Formats: sequence, C-alpha cells, structure tokens
Amino acid sequence: MILSKMTFAVALSGVLVLSACDTVTDPNNPNRNAQTAAIVGAGLGAAVGIARGDSAGERNRGAVLGALVGAGLGAGVGTLLDRQEAELRQQMGSNAQIVNTGSQLIVTLPQDILFDTGSAALSGGLRSDLNALAASMNNFPNSTVNVIGHTDSDGTAAFNQDLSARRAQAVSSVLIQSGVSANRIRSIGRGEDAPIASNLNAEGKRQNRRVEITITPNG
Repeated sequence: MILSKMTFAVALSGVLVLSACDTVTDPNNPNRNAQTAAIVGAGLGAAVGIARGDSAGERNRGAVLGALVGAGLGAGVGTLLDRQEAELRQQMGSNAQIVNTGSQLIVTLPQDILFDTGSAALSGGLRSDLNALAASMNNFPNSTVNVIGHTDSDGTAAFNQDLSARRAQAVSSVLIQSGVSANRIRSIGRGEDAPIASNLNAEGKRQNRRVEITITPNG
C-alpha cells in the first residue's frame, strides 16, 4: 500500500511538472516563472499529501492541502525572481547575461571586462553593473548569493584555481562594500573545471573566462 501510494504520488508530480513545461513556454510572458513554480509546487505538494494519507479520504484531503501550500510557496518564489529579473535587466548594462531558471537567477559577467589578463584587480568597466546588482540584492534581501569565478584552460590548473578564487572574492568584496550582507555571499573559485565552451579556440576561451553570480531565494 505504501509503495503504491508513493508510486502514484511520484507519477502525479511528474505529470504536473511536465505540464508546467508544456503550458508555460512563452519567453515574453513576464510571469512565466511564477506560473511554472506554482504548477510544480502544486504537483509536488499534492504528491506529498497523497503519499502521507492512509485512506482515500485522507489522500484526497492531503492532495488538496498539499497542492494549495505547494502552489503558494512556488508562486511566491517565482514572482520574486520574475520581479528581480526585470529590475536587473533594466538597470544592468548589455554586458551582463541574466538567466532566470525558475528557482534562481544566474548573472554572468565576462572576466575580460572585469579584470586585466592574469589579474584579480577589478577594472572600472563593470563597476556600475556590480553596484546595480548590489542594489537589487538589497531590494530583494531574502536570498543567498554565490559568486563563482571561472577561467579558461591556459596556464596551470593550480594557477587558474587560485586566480578564479581571487577574482570571485574581488567581486564579492564590491557587493559587500555596496551594502550586501557578507552573511549572504559565498565566494567560490572553480578554475578551469566548468567550461561552457571549447577551450580549443579564442572565442570559446573568452566565454569560459567569466564570473557567475547565482541568486537563490531562501524560501
């Protein structure tokens, strides 16, 4: 009985997650992530409610209550991310790439503008963007921020790891100086371990040299 309830619950959550992907697909919809999060939250909440019920009546009540709670929590997170994404797109320059995954924002900045070759000292190129990013973080304070440095494969792995860590720390320091609580920020160096393009050509290397700032709501 427990296994069958869990199997049905997992199947239901999977169906609703797929429904979210199929029904909320318009990239021009400013509320797409809130709607997706609500659907997914409802599905997962309903699945939990079903799995915890020992009778048909309890499973039905659990599904309804779980769906309502899950939808509310999911929509809340999605709405906040949609609002912050819109604010960042308005305030940050065209050099910043902003991706809203529905559960977090990923802001990518090219290291070639942030730093000189081989240096962890910030240049003036994107300081205004970092200040705008910090202001948005302060407007939406209930989140955790990871600042992740990446390099291409030129040089030794040890040098790239150290350089990426120092560059991530430099960006984190600007955000903290701009008023973002240090307790919210974690600085991470990934070196050459997470490329997004080929390191066999100049364009690919340029894309791999980057700093990613992930903003994840706390709940």
